Amino acid sequence: MKLGSQTRTLLFAFSLVQISVADAYVASPAKRARDLGVPFDGTPGEFNAITDVPGVEVGQTTLIEGEGKLVVGKGPVRTGVTAILPLGKSGANTPVPAAMFSFNGNGEMTGSEWVEESGFLEGPVLLTNTHSVGVVRDAVIAWGQKRYPDTDYYSLPVVAETWDGELNDINGFHVTKEDVFAALENSASGPVMEGNVGGGTGNRAFDFKAGIGTASRLVSINNDRFCVGVLVQANFASRQNLTIAGVPVGKEITDLMPEIHREPEREGSILVVLATNAPLFPSQLKRLAKRAALGIGRTGGVSTDSSGDLFIAFSTAVPTQEGGRQHWSTVKNPDVSPLLAAAVQATEEAIINSLVAAKTMHGINDNVMYSLPLDRLREVLKKYNRLVAP
Repeated sequence: MKLGSQTRTLLFAFSLVQISVADAYVASPAKRARDLGVPFDGTPGEFNAITDVPGVEVGQTTLIEGEGKLVVGKGPVRTGVTAILPLGKSGANTPVPAAMFSFNGNGEMTGSEWVEESGFLEGPVLLTNTHSVGVVRDAVIAWGQKRYPDTDYYSLPVVAETWDGELNDINGFHVTKEDVFAALENSASGPVMEGNVGGGTGNRAFDFKAGIGTASRLVSINNDRFCVGVLVQANFASRQNLTIAGVPVGKEITDLMPEIHREPEREGSILVVLATNAPLFPSQLKRLAKRAALGIGRTGGVSTDSSGDLFIAFSTAVPTQEGGRQHWSTVKNPDVSPLLAAAVQATEEAIINSLVAAKTMHGINDNVMYSLPLDRLREVLKKYNRLVAP
């Protein structure tokens, strides 16, 4: 859709509907960290994505408009919405067991108090920019009421944010109700697009362009096979700390720093959504959510004062109902360790995938966030004997 001399780019699930403006989103063949020979622990699922957890769907709306000088209310725009539906659209009115964890609270996740109090997530999880939380929250309520007019849920939706004001006209409030509806209605299972998409469109990590990333792990517990999937919206940390597969990449690649035509923002935030089909109590899901911090630590994140590091974990194994009672079947505490390890591993890989997938982006006032140079990453890994055959 043309808006004057601008182009509005919408990305639904994994289908690019319209190309972006010149220099805004530099297109190239999609790669993931494993494709480059980055070694990771654990066994990924079919898509190596949060959608490997049966039932989970992801939808994304990406907004890219204009270029050049910032004009508040007009752009340039580099933002969007990412929606994660635990049981897909068909099960969007079924609460699932859940828990959240705030590793550092300089951020917002609406509805999290009720998740903690009730032990359930009632609806989808939405990720967006800091100043669009309100409109996204209201839109989720409207979507739920429209789809389920008699629902008892959707009054306290979960919406979380990261700051994208270095590239995006964040005070222009460009995310609309229709954008949220689009992300929800176009959610799908299967591959998930990463990098400059959805809520992560204008994000950066370790002073490189970043955004949305995802990964998964398969684990066996006794005779059962389970999956842990992770999706991150990465907008955090400083270059010197970047660590990939144990290699100090940030100390090896010190150029290509952001070009920001004003004082740079402080270190930002990271949102982590963890999903599993393992039957777990909310207290066990809290343990799973906490392990995201260890995955972040593996990449060099240290959770500074200005970082909003908020995590939410849910299980798609819903307790059965019989009359006025719920019947729970859960993994025993001594057996959850493989799930906890999977959460660490998948979080680490999801963050690196967000960096690998992201492309150099120009935003407001010609600010530039450069992509991680993948050929040089391979050279650094080879130097430290950490490069494997892809």
